[in-house]
Amino acid sequence: MSSLEKHITPYSKAIVRLLKSTVERNSSIWDDVINYQNEIQDYIGKIGLELIVKKDDGFAFVKQLEDNEGSTLGLVQRRQIGFETSIVLVVLRQSLEDFDSNPTQLATEKFITNTEIKDELELFLPEKYDRVKFIKELDRYINAAVDLGYLKEISKKDNETKYQIHRIIKEKITLDILQDFENKLKDYVESRLC
Repeated sequence: MSSLEKHITPYSKAIVRLLKSTVERNSSIWDDVINYQNEIQDYIGKIGLELIVKKDDGFAFVKQLEDNEGSTLGLVQRRQIGFETSIVLVVLRQSLEDFDSNPTQLATEKFITNTEIKDELELFLPEKYDRVKFIKELDRYINAAVDLGYLKEISKKDNETKYQIHRIIKEKITLDILQDFENKLKDYVESRLC
């Protein structure tokens, strides 16, 4: 028996994957995440992480535990997201919130096209914001949302791309963060007018 085999557990691969990214229901290790939740939490809890499992939504991820001042052990690197990408994420989060709040919806997943994202952004951006520049580079900001795991490309036809908004966005961008960002955007635009 090798040194690796002596130390491996039935949930070792699940832990490694969770440390790298979100684990989805269709993953080969999903059952390990579900069946060994307590063991995984015990293991990662020792390094300041918490396992979050959204069984109904079909994904799991780890987040850093924070102390009273909001500090962490720093294991998971926090990414700086540009202002424009943040606007796209806020619009996607709001779109998912509106979708979930509509009781007439039969679908469980929210799909959106790049044109619909553009249209929603037009409504969201304050009047004095530099819309022309923002829209010109919108594909780059949408691609950043895909890279961050908040959007999944479903199909592409001509110049239209259809995406699914990943439900993890509701965990990462709470309603409080959404409101705070909208206030900051308003302040930002007003400061540019002076």
